[in-house]
Amino acid sequence: MKRPIAISDSANFYVSAERIFDPTLRGVPVIVLSNNDGCAVARSDEAKALGIKMGEPLHLIRDKVEAHGVRVFSSNYTLYGDISRRVVEVYEDFTPDIEIYSIDECFLCFSGVANPESHARNLRAAVLRRIGVPVRVGIAPTKTLAKCANEIAKKNPIFAGVLDMTDDALADWLLPKVPVGDIWGIGKQTDKKLAKLGIRTAAELRAMPIRQARAVGTVVLERTVLELQGEPCLAFEDVEPQRKGMAVTRSAGTPMTDFDTLFQALTAHATRAAEKLRRHGLVAGSLTAFFHTNRHRQDRPQYSGSRTTRLTPMSSDTFDLVEAARRCAKAAWPKARDDTFAFTKAGIMLDDLVRFEDRPRTLFDVPRSKSAELMTALDQVNDRFGKKTMVLASEGMKRPWQLRADHRSPRYTTRLSDLPVVR
Repeated sequence: MKRPIAISDSANFYVSAERIFDPTLRGVPVIVLSNNDGCAVARSDEAKALGIKMGEPLHLIRDKVEAHGVRVFSSNYTLYGDISRRVVEVYEDFTPDIEIYSIDECFLCFSGVANPESHARNLRAAVLRRIGVPVRVGIAPTKTLAKCANEIAKKNPIFAGVLDMTDDALADWLLPKVPVGDIWGIGKQTDKKLAKLGIRTAAELRAMPIRQARAVGTVVLERTVLELQGEPCLAFEDVEPQRKGMAVTRSAGTPMTDFDTLFQALTAHATRAAEKLRRHGLVAGSLTAFFHTNRHRQDRPQYSGSRTTRLTPMSSDTFDLVEAARRCAKAAWPKARDDTFAFTKAGIMLDDLVRFEDRPRTLFDVPRSKSAELMTALDQVNDRFGKKTMVLASEGMKRPWQLRADHRSPRYTTRLSDLPVVR
């Protein structure tokens, strides 16, 4: 018996999250911008109808924005992350087995559900009622088919946001209408290779011989073909796999021309990375700090610096990570005078992550009895009074490197001062 797998995703998620607390945004074109207010990364259906494309730079569409009254927002990741968490809490009332795929998508196991389509419609109604975000649900016996059903449900109003493709007859009718390039995991290069073989639809790919699929696109394409045939090849991860690496990177709101400013940014990124490690109960074995200039500004001198260092012993201590970042940044800093280069991006990458209790010990490890208590206190203060309530002095106070976000909405759900007021 086929085990139904569903995938639920939020419609134009960033825009939908903005609309929860601002009813004036409903029915009007809305876009949400990328870091530093650069490009459109989320668009309402009304904005899409105006021809605004994903990734289009704001400065190229200003005339269209002004002519049609497009509402523009900076990315409000604090709000979006919290709304995503609340949506998942609703999903938990409908299934205990959830795999979070992205901020706006989750795989859900509907095993044992008598009527998956009815169950999905109830889930969809509950999310809209309790959170205010519209979601679409695709159901099928494999992840790839579920993603395919979800895409079809997005584009075809006749399904009213839910498509159950566990019925083979329905799959046989719909897959010939799906371009092969729309299938989950099929990239542009693979799409071109398949087109040369005359394979242009999901149905044609499903009929492709397995050996030929492996020859054309290695084991990845082979798995995709098998999944389209209804044979599960991608495991359902109801327990989140342990991370192997982690990165915190940001573009600078203002170019960084001196070491102190760059190190302020790296301190903030290392602090954030340490917080994430502790939240997941992990420690890191190595740290990489990097920074580079704007590669698209050929009229300015170009430079890219990067260094990696071992963390011995492995650590999630903020002070350890910041000190390691300082060593790396010092070693990678250019020898020219400070104002020669304008650095526009910097980041921290952590590797060799293991759980704290599984960390390797050495004969010469020095006990640090107060470190854990200090980090716990630091996290508790920032959790209670808000992020950045307590920071390391090396992060600075003015922070000219912070992301530009001139159009950011309030953080309605996570900051008391931003709570909406009903008069």
